[in-house]
Amino acid sequence: MNKKKKIGILTSGGDCAGLNAVIRAVTRCAIKVHGWEVWGISKATHGLMSRPPEAIQLEVKQVDPFLTMSGTFLGTTNKGDPFAFPMPDGSLADRSNEIIEGYHQLGLDALIGIGGDGSLAILRKLAQQGNINLVGIPKTIDNDVGITERSIGFDTAVNIATEALDRLHFTAASHSRVMIVEVMGRDAGHIALNAGIAGGANIILIPEINYKLENICRQIKERQSRGRDYSIVIVSEAVCTESGELLEQGHFADCRLGGIGQYLAEKITEMSGAETRVTVLGHTQRGGISSPLDRILASAFGVAAVELIKQEKYDQMVTWQERSVKSVPIAEAIKDYRAVDPVGTLVKTARGLGICLGDDQKSDIQN
Repeated sequence: MNKKKKIGILTSGGDCAGLNAVIRAVTRCAIKVHGWEVWGISKATHGLMSRPPEAIQLEVKQVDPFLTMSGTFLGTTNKGDPFAFPMPDGSLADRSNEIIEGYHQLGLDALIGIGGDGSLAILRKLAQQGNINLVGIPKTIDNDVGITERSIGFDTAVNIATEALDRLHFTAASHSRVMIVEVMGRDAGHIALNAGIAGGANIILIPEINYKLENICRQIKERQSRGRDYSIVIVSEAVCTESGELLEQGHFADCRLGGIGQYLAEKITEMSGAETRVTVLGHTQRGGISSPLDRILASAFGVAAVELIKQEKYDQMVTWQERSVKSVPIAEAIKDYRAVDPVGTLVKTARGLGICLGDDQKSDIQN
């Protein structure tokens, strides 16, 4: 007979939709199918640093109500590298052994870590150092984890950005304005590209494709010449200025991207004379009600992670590939990030729809 296992689960890095659905799936499958114990660890690895470790035993009735809710009821953090942890006196300390010790104090047989490529890299390093049986689940609204076609949180973020575009068409048309929507996307433009196509944007700007302001303004003026007195622009926060500068919000201690929407608004108004307004969606893309697709993906990933533990296949990350859940070594999964392919299907789709991507390639049709 299989030994009754005691497994832990934590969420690390930024929050997003679908995290609670993963926790629910893991808990239901582990308890109802296998009769195991599931322990939820508070605030990512910070919970394992505490003494005693901050963890609660999870029950099915406790997690069931969280299926639709975004965020994570366990809490998370994207601050404090445990190998160079900021201390009160300003120094940096290696606290990795405290986390490893916390895992073993809880008597866990395995740990499920839900995170992006940065979080999973840290968790894997801890696992290798401290004999932790780790299984990873990818989550990021940016959808840029290397070997998975989809990550938890992406679909909800796209839905929210698309709804914003849907709403802004009406007010843009009413006032003959250029409406710029700045969306998240720290390294990749997946949200902007997907939402831009779905929401009928006229101009989509992503970090993978260089743009010229003159091309953007030409598109706006061409629309005006055809009686289309408004335009919708969607831009990823990781897009640089025309000169190549990456804009950041300077009042934060760590790097926070933002400001490209306002930069574009000022330049477009200056060059084209168009009245321009900016909407920055920010963290609204992480919240609200999780989309059905994110709930399904989260549930499939959670069940698959439990199955990997049952088979004692560790140092693996679950992925979505070819319409099914598979697993790959974590190191392989996070080796490269997944950017938008500048000659891929969705870029070709945007061009085929007459959407301006800011570069010198012109569509044969008008948008």
